[in-house]
Amino acid sequence: MWYKGYTGLRLHFDARKDRKLREDQGRGIGFAQAEEIFAHRYFLSFRSGNPEQFCATGWVKGRMYSLVYEIRSDKEGEFYHLVTLWKATKEEISLYEENA
Repeated sequence: MWYKGYTGLRLHFDARKDRKLREDQGRGIGFAQAEEIFAHRYFLSFRSGNPEQFCATGWVKGRMYSLVYEIRSDKEGEFYHLVTLWKATKEEISLYEENA
C-alpha cells in the first residue's frame, strides 16, 4: 500500500500488516498514523545491515513509538518501506531523551 502524507514522505507498507498492527491492543496504531514520528524530533538508530534498516523513535498521538523502516528506490525516487512498529521500550525512551 502506498501512502503520501502530510510530511511529504512517500511511504510503502503491507496493508495486511497495517491492519494487524491497528488491531493489536499492544500497539494500537497502524503505519499511516506512525508517519507522525517524522513530523517531530525523533531519535534515529541503525537496526540491521541486510537489508539495511533504521529505527526511528518518537512521538505519535502522545505516546512514544519505535518504527523500523528501509529506504528503497523506484522510478519516482526514494521511499520509506515501513517494516514494523511498537510502543517504545524504556531503553528507547532514554535514548530519545538523551539524543533527540
